[in-house]
Amino acid sequence: MAKRIEKTESLKSKRSDVEAVRELNESFQSMRSEIAKVIIGQDTVIEQLFISLLSRGHCLLVGVPGLAKTLLIKTLADVLDLKFNRIQFTPDLMPSDITGTEIIEEDKKSGGKVFKFVEGPVFANIVLADEINRTPPKTQAALLESMQEHKVTAAGKTYTLDEPFFVLATQNPIEQEGTYPLPEAQLDRFMFNLWLEYPSFEEEKQIVKSTTSQYSPKLKHILNADTIIDYQDLVRRVPVADNVIDYAVSLVAKTRPKDSRSPQSVKDWLTWGAGPRASQYLILGAKARSILNGKYTPDIDDVRAVAIPVLRHRIIPNFNAEADGITAVQIIENLLK
Repeated sequence: MAKRIEKTESLKSKRSDVEAVRELNESFQSMRSEIAKVIIGQDTVIEQLFISLLSRGHCLLVGVPGLAKTLLIKTLADVLDLKFNRIQFTPDLMPSDITGTEIIEEDKKSGGKVFKFVEGPVFANIVLADEINRTPPKTQAALLESMQEHKVTAAGKTYTLDEPFFVLATQNPIEQEGTYPLPEAQLDRFMFNLWLEYPSFEEEKQIVKSTTSQYSPKLKHILNADTIIDYQDLVRRVPVADNVIDYAVSLVAKTRPKDSRSPQSVKDWLTWGAGPRASQYLILGAKARSILNGKYTPDIDDVRAVAIPVLRHRIIPNFNAEADGITAVQIIENLLK
């Protein structure tokens, strides 16, 4: 492990950021090719997942059953050569089932009893919180500290999680019975809210052909933890023009009904707008998207491209919007126009 880190450090010192952008672009294309061996379509979602990972964000995936949400995340972890854990959220799940718990065991040296902390499934690089809205708020909140601080506190001790740390949560949008909607404070921890759509007719034909045969693809590891951390640092170093930042902050400000810059439609249809974290994620997402596409600095189009997944779970439509059949996405699209 020490030799691998030393090798990565020497590579960092020898190459420029321009070369790193080229390498990242090549790695991203290779990664998409590998994932395509298992996942048919969903190109936009795959790109947005990787943007979130490079931005040190987390993702909430929403889609009806059978759209390969779990398979997509497991495949991503495999291609990136990262430790992956899946947590199936159920109504009886306890916080300690996620973070870990202390057990009593015998100390072989002294013969006495000692407490030993047993790490929970949150101790991984990629954590899949499957059907996160099926567990009560107390258990949902167990993820809050780890998502924000990349740490876990148990029995008065704080444990640091390995980097990179990436939480992907899934939700089923059609089953409401027996679910606990995520509070706004926890929704705000997710950089992106991604909606998976049904595949096209041709894509579904390919899915059926590949999944009903003996075909079993072997995936190559394209990146590893060290190179991903390197690329995450690269995203932070990407310069951004003032006009792009002005556009992002202005767009977020316009979602707030009490802001003087917000249009009448926002005042009529929204109860609450997005906070400063939305502005931060718009810029980070634009940075990551620009270098994934081989550009060295983001423009306004990059901000617009990530606006819907960043904003749709951070704005709250009111009763008037529901009565008029207006969704959060339609309000964002009106602002982007």
